[in-house]
Amino acid sequence: MLTINFDRLNIRPGDRILDIGCGEGRHTIKACQQKDTRCVGADFGFDPLVQTQEKLAYHRALNDLNCKTVDLSCMDVTNLPFKDNSFDVVICSEVLEHIPDDAKAISELVRITKPGKTLTVSVPRFWPEKICWALSDDYFNANMGHVRIYKKKPLIQAIESANVRYLGSHYAHSIHAPYWWLKCLVGPNRTDSLPVNLYHRMLVWDLMEHPRITAFVDRLLNPVSGKSLVLYFQKP
Repeated sequence: MLTINFDRLNIRPGDRILDIGCGEGRHTIKACQQKDTRCVGADFGFDPLVQTQEKLAYHRALNDLNCKTVDLSCMDVTNLPFKDNSFDVVICSEVLEHIPDDAKAISELVRITKPGKTLTVSVPRFWPEKICWALSDDYFNANMGHVRIYKKKPLIQAIESANVRYLGSHYAHSIHAPYWWLKCLVGPNRTDSLPVNLYHRMLVWDLMEHPRITAFVDRLLNPVSGKSLVLYFQKP
């Protein structure tokens, strides 16, 4: 389930790509499928990197990876261990909402992006996220939970102020928003809710089978109820 549109990243053979806050590796794997790329998947936690490694091994067995290299490492987005202007593409998907010092994180993301190259950031969209917060305190009070809700224009201004140029945006994952509303309504840590479990089964089916009907519905509703806001920037 990709949040970032890779067609908008202008990836070229030999590009160095960082997926910071990679989680289970969905964007790292996609980056590794691009021709001759040099990829880094990074996360604050160790366990997500183990899962990413397992998924990379699966795709490697399918001969599905085209990158030159891929490295995985634990790191802190507010203190990245890279030189200035190190990466052709920097991906930061669903991370900033977890970071108390998001200004420092944004500064680091821009610092390591090469001039003329692409930084892409995604965060939960304001109004679907606002509903989740209203329905459940546990949703945002959990360990490493969400510490803020972003509005589009102020976030663009905050990132642009770190010296990048805004290129455009879109929304993603409209069919996932009701799932999180349901989870928050019954309690995000519950595992015995039939409506939540049935909705989850549908999402897994969508992820595995890629049916046209859900893809159509998702695209149709994304401008209205897409759960994620995706922003694209270029460093001058």
